This record gives sequence, structure tokens and C-alpha cells, in this order.
Amino acid sequence: NMKIIIDESIESLKARQASQNTIASYERDIMQFSNYFEGQNKKIFDLTKEDMQDYINHLIAQGKSNSTISRSTASIKSLYRYLLNKNLVEENIAESIEAPKVDRKEPMILTQSEIETLLEQPDLSELKGQRDKAMLEILYATGIRVTELISLKLEDVNLTNGYIKVKKKNSERHIPLGNLSLKCLKEYINKVRPLLIRTEDEKTLFINTNGQKMTRQGYWKILKQYKEQAKIDKDITPHTIRHSFAVHMLQNGAEIKTVQELLGHTDVASTMMYTQMSNLNLKDDYLKSHPRA
Repeated sequence: NMKIIIDESIESLKARQASQNTIASYERDIMQFSNYFEGQNKKIFDLTKEDMQDYINHLIAQGKSNSTISRSTASIKSLYRYLLNKNLVEENIAESIEAPKVDRKEPMILTQSEIETLLEQPDLSELKGQRDKAMLEILYATGIRVTELISLKLEDVNLTNGYIKVKKKNSERHIPLGNLSLKCLKEYINKVRPLLIRTEDEKTLFINTNGQKMTRQGYWKILKQYKEQAKIDKDITPHTIRHSFAVHMLQNGAEIKTVQELLGHTDVASTMMYTQMSNLNLKDDYLKSHPRA
């Protein structure tokens, strides 16, 4: 009985200390596989290599993702190793299955020229564009988190000495702005913000077009829109600019301690992940001297 054999192969996975998760998905994959051939009146023991490829094509036709198909393939191979082991089949026909290649996601890091292109997107003839430009420039100049950016108050900005204050419950870090981000921020505070706020007692630095504090979702929409305009073909998250800032700092020779302080990491281990990324070949032909400094 097929069910018994499948149950036994699951038991053997448990004996090898596989995780609950692995076992559950293996069981699901194998049942789907078994049912598919049962529907064709074929027994698992009598399948051919062609049947195997046929099943993979069936999954592709169903619109299953590459990672789902790869996992299915692994489950089927595992089942056949078990069957071979128990002398229930003469050869492991599953070994021949070609799974589609899993698309590797690029790390969420933009190269320096991609950042340049992104920061050129806002339309400076509009208030919204000038605000967006200031936000993006500050993010890239400071590497602060999006939540920190949208929580900035007017009083956290020191235009005279060119820095912003980022407050946490019991700490506060002062982060210097580069010339360019400082210039955009001055323009925004003096000319744009007064036209966006609805009331004089508004304390928040960045205001959306309804005169309210910008939300994370609001910022993310803006970022996605500019990313598409810039034709950058990478998946981005609200933290993309922060990650890119950290990697570019390290590529341009900054000390890890400095980057840790700027990012506000309590533990240097969090900062270390960027050193690994900065060794990836993400440098482009962009000028090493960073024009925003």
C-alpha cells in the first residue's frame, strides 16, 4: 500500500531529526506527486524518467514558483532514495530530474551610480519633489532608519552646524549631513515645508501632501516610484538606502566603528554583515571620491 510506504519514508525523515517544517512540506509534496500519478493509474514503482520530467512540467504549468518546484524535486529525490534503500525500486530515476534554476535575489544594495540615478529622480519643480529629494538625500547621507527619518522633528535639525539628532528612548546620536543633503534640507525647511503644513504648531519635519506626518508606507511608495522611474531592476525595501549607505561607507574606507556609531548599532555584529557585503563586487566605475561628502 502506497500510503504505508509514504508514512514509513516520513518516519525515516523523523529518525534523521528533520524539522517539523521539512517533514510537513515533504509529506505535502509526496502526496501531491503520488496523487498525480494515481490519477493516471500509474504506480510510483513503475514510473520512468520521462514521467518525472512530465511531473515537473505539470508543476510549471500550474504556475508554481521556482523555489516550490525545487523543494518538490528535493522531496521526490528523497522518496526515491528511500525506495532504493528498501529495494522497492531498481534505480533512482528521480536523480535525473532537472529542477528549474532558483532566481537568486540580488542583495538589497544599490551601487553608487544607482543611488545617484535614484536621487536624480524627484521633480524639483514641484513641492513634493523637493521634499522627496531632501528625504532621499538625508537617508543616503546619514544611513538612518526610515522610522527615524519620519519621526524627525524640526527641532532635531541643526542647520547652522549641519547635523541631525536621532533620539532613542535613552540615547541620542548626532549625525553630520554632507553639503548636498544640508543644502536640500535648508531649501525644504525654508521654502517647501511652510507650504505643506496646515498648522504652525506642526512639529514633524517631513509632512505629506495632506499636511500630516509621513508614514512608512507613504515613504515606501515614493521610493518604489522613483526606483521604477530610474529603471533599477532590484527588489528594494524601505531599508535599501540604509544598507547601501553602510556598504558604500565601508567601500570608501570608513572604519567599522564609525559606521556602527552612525547606524546606531549597539552590537558591532550587526554592522559586520555589511563588511561581507562590501567585499562582494558591488563597486562600480563610479568615482571613489564621494561627491556628497
